[in-house]
Amino acid sequence: MEFNKFRIRSYEGQSDRAQVEDLERRCEVGPSESVFLFTDTMGDPICRIRNSPMYMMLVAELDNELVGVIQGSIKVVTVHGHPPKDLAKVGYVLGLRVSPQHRRKGIGSSLVRTLEEWFTSKDVDYAYMATEKDNHASVSLFMDKFGYTKFRTPAILVNPVNHHCFQISPNIEIARLKIDQAEYLYRRFMGSTEFFPNDIGNILRNKLSLGTWVAYFKGDIAWGDFGSDGQVPNSWAMLSVWNSGEIFKLRLGKAPFSCLVCTKSWWLIHKIFPCLKLPTIPDFFNPFGFYFMYGVHHEGPFSGKLVRALCQFVHNMGAESKDESNCRIIVTEVGGRDELNHHIPHWKLLSCPEDLWCIKALKNEGTNNKFHELTTKTPPTRALFVDPREV
Repeated sequence: MEFNKFRIRSYEGQSDRAQVEDLERRCEVGPSESVFLFTDTMGDPICRIRNSPMYMMLVAELDNELVGVIQGSIKVVTVHGHPPKDLAKVGYVLGLRVSPQHRRKGIGSSLVRTLEEWFTSKDVDYAYMATEKDNHASVSLFMDKFGYTKFRTPAILVNPVNHHCFQISPNIEIARLKIDQAEYLYRRFMGSTEFFPNDIGNILRNKLSLGTWVAYFKGDIAWGDFGSDGQVPNSWAMLSVWNSGEIFKLRLGKAPFSCLVCTKSWWLIHKIFPCLKLPTIPDFFNPFGFYFMYGVHHEGPFSGKLVRALCQFVHNMGAESKDESNCRIIVTEVGGRDELNHHIPHWKLLSCPEDLWCIKALKNEGTNNKFHELTTKTPPTRALFVDPREV
């Protein structure tokens, strides 16, 4: 495809890798001023979509120089009322980058348009994307030019991993589920959640998924009975953990001065007075890995306490991990007004209280009414199932 002398083509790993990594560095793409974690793909620019059922990466080339990139993935998810069987095929847009020297030349628009054409060729019903609400250029491109509509405003919660493990309440039982058990519980209790992935079993069986755990109060139910014949305790919680640090690292970008002072000061206090056993703030100045908690679900009047216990358990996993992922933070994403916000430990300085998801119907027939419901009638407090393959 030719437009203003640049060409859009598929990404070619061996020949394009170095130029794509250089483009990422030159773009200095990252969140807004209040959030400052950036990605390091460790030599694999396609790592963030590689585990998706179907994916594509496009590049824009001008005079043998790569001046733009975009990525996309496709999967089948739950969308209520969508025929057949409340399932729809959706395409996720991410990783749009345009060289600073070549912006305002239509390159970004051409990349988006070409990726949408690929979605259409694969019979995709909806395209969606996520961006920071303060990224005005991205919001303007997708919402004003391409007709995407605000869909969700989830919160990204980030909690540092320190060297001291938490003591979990002795009256709380935490047990690891077998994959088949986890899939059964997710389909039963979260299967009706909008955008719940139909291939949840593949996610749970992926080598990056470290497992699924449930928490409940001792004496409420015998572990062998959990989930069997539909039995669950009065209060319980579950979540799964994805080792994102195995595929890409994070690094601290242009951090606010207050964060730098806090991190350095806290580190010095810990070194000088180790006997205080203060929670330590990790070294964020070198690339590091992280765990992503997904499928967080809870039920019952005291389940918030169980969610917190599970988060402490995951923190301890990260603190005790000996693998190369070098886990230094725990990340999760929940609905912006979800009560889970109050139960999941997080550091506000690193967290993003309002991410922005936008959606667009790619088919004219049979999707317009459903699209209207998705963007106007879905309660903002409804639980989210964030696919860890798209983090």
